[in-house]
Amino acid sequence: MVKIMAVVTTRESGFAGGTPVFLARDKEELQALSHSLEKILNAAAHQLNEDSFLLVYRQ
Repeated sequence: MVKIMAVVTTRESGFAGGTPVFLARDKEELQALSHSLEKILNAAAHQLNEDSFLLVYRQ
């Protein structure tokens, strides 16, 4: 089973629902924040597009 843990994005709109959304100022912060959350949450970061990452936990 896969659980969506968080979304990291540079876009201020386009994501809704019960998943936490983290906003990054630029692409460098997007990469750094995704990598940090990947380690903290013990999750896998997957790039959805050039502006967004999805962090998922696989049980």
